[in-house]
Amino acid sequence: MAVLQIVEYTDEMRDELVHRIPEGGSGEFRLGTQLVVRDYQKAVFFRDGNALDVFGAGRHTLTTANIPMLDSFLGNIFGSTPFRAEAYFVSMREFPNMKWGTKQSIVFRDTDLGMVRLRAFGSYTMQVGDPQLLVNKMVGGREAYSTDAIQEQLSDLISQAILDLLGEQLKSILDLGRMYNEISAGVKAKVKDVFASFGLDLKLFALGAITPPEEVQKMIDESTAMRAVGERDFLRYSTARGVRDAAAAGGGGGELAGAGVGLGAGLGMGAAMAQQLSTMGAGGGAPAGGAPATPVVPDIMTLSEAAAYLRAGEEEVLAAITAGQLKAKKIGTSYRISKQSIEDFLNS
Repeated sequence: MAVLQIVEYTDEMRDELVHRIPEGGSGEFRLGTQLVVRDYQKAVFFRDGNALDVFGAGRHTLTTANIPMLDSFLGNIFGSTPFRAEAYFVSMREFPNMKWGTKQSIVFRDTDLGMVRLRAFGSYTMQVGDPQLLVNKMVGGREAYSTDAIQEQLSDLISQAILDLLGEQLKSILDLGRMYNEISAGVKAKVKDVFASFGLDLKLFALGAITPPEEVQKMIDESTAMRAVGERDFLRYSTARGVRDAAAAGGGGGELAGAGVGLGAGLGMGAAMAQQLSTMGAGGGAPAGGAPATPVVPDIMTLSEAAAYLRAGEEEVLAAITAGQLKAKKIGTSYRISKQSIEDFLNS
């Protein structure tokens, strides 16, 4: 193998964070080899898995004077004797508009709405702060490390920070609007420390949105409308809308029977919606007009029974089981959940 006389990487590194020379692994260097580092780079010199030194921009001649640790590796040898090593060129550019987002829904226990699935996304700007730490902790023995590769890893770290912070600071997604800035600042503080542990400097962080499923958003909109106009007026509006929709579905708005069906459906829909939203806003109290019947809750429940008991969707309950938050026994393809496990989950 030819001894390397000049070691450099000429790419502008606009979408690459780290690149190793030689690309195939360690190569043969000798004292006197020229290391060329451009103004947007730093070079980390490695031998036998140990970082010997970090070089800034400029042309460097490799000697025991600028890499003192070579003495312990080479001993008393002639300058022309080759030795095996490698150089990692690290881009020191700022990388703006990097994207992050949750791959899967975050399961959040909402005090008003029960188990809710949330998604979050946003952007950030980063720059390498400690090249040697980055190479040691994230790059390993890879030939190159692109911004796409690190973006995927960092997105997972940010998602975990979001989940931790929501559990600490947020009780209900109904409070998201007034707490957005506080949540964004809290996530940035958590993420900045995590980035620093990998040799990265977080310059800017933006929380784009935290969004619940469409059906939950619709419920929130209906609740807001009811509180704005009053429950009675909202009931009238819902009833009229139900009459219109049901009559249209009946295919004969002028017929007495169709009108009757439409009216009954409209009244039922309006009353049900108003009652549901009123109950949600009041924290789940009993409907007016009489004492509710006390449901019989079995000690052992199926997935659907547990979901009904928790007032959550089966997907949310399954996600909590998969995450280890809710204890359950799998029998074949079905789950059985004890009432005590659910109580422990709610009180945790």
